[in-house]
Amino acid sequence: MGFIRDCWVEMVAVGLLMLAASCVAHAQGLDRPVVLVASPSMAGAYSRAVLVVVPKGEGHVGFMLNRVSNTTVADVFPDEDQSAQVEEPIYLGGPRAMESMYAVVQRDPGEGARRLFGDVYVTVSGKTVDRILRDTPHEARYFAGFNSWSQGELAEEVRAGEWLLAEPDAALLFHGKPSAMWEELVQRIQNTL
Repeated sequence: MGFIRDCWVEMVAVGLLMLAASCVAHAQGLDRPVVLVASPSMAGAYSRAVLVVVPKGEGHVGFMLNRVSNTTVADVFPDEDQSAQVEEPIYLGGPRAMESMYAVVQRDPGEGARRLFGDVYVTVSGKTVDRILRDTPHEARYFAGFNSWSQGELAEEVRAGEWLLAEPDAALLFHGKPSAMWEELVQRIQNTL
C-alpha cells in the first residue's frame, strides 16, 4: 500500500508542477527570452534538458545548456593556432546546424553577435567565433547546433506541460556543473509553488 501511495503522491506532484508551469507560461509569455526546463515526465532526447530560448521571427530559437560533449574546441580544430589550445568543451546546443559552432559570451563581441538577454550574446559569425577563440577563449561557452520552433509550436508544448519556465540568468549559461542544472531548476520551481 505504501508503494501505491508514494506513486500516487508523485503523480499528483508532477501534475501540479505541470499545471503551475502552464499557468506561469501564460503569465510570463513566450514573447521574451526564457529558460525551458524539461518536465519531470518528459522522456527522449529532451529528458532532463535545460534550454535558453528567445523569440525569432514568428518562432523561437535556443540552445541546450546542459548537454556537454566529450569533445573540446582543441579536438575539433587541432591545426588552427587560435583554437588548438582551447580545452573548453563543446556543448550540444541542439539538432539544427550541428556542423556550426556558436560562442556565448557575457558582453557584446561586436559584429556577428546577437543579444540573447541582458549582457549575454551569441555569435552567429565564424569570424567573431575565431576572434573570441583568439582573444578571450575561456570567457565563452561553445555550442554545436541549436534548437528551433515554428510559430505556435513552443507555446503548444508549454501548454501540454512538456516544459517548465524560468527566468534567464547568465549564471545558468556558465553553470559550473551542467549535470546538476536540471535538478536544481526543478527544485527551485517546485519551491515557488
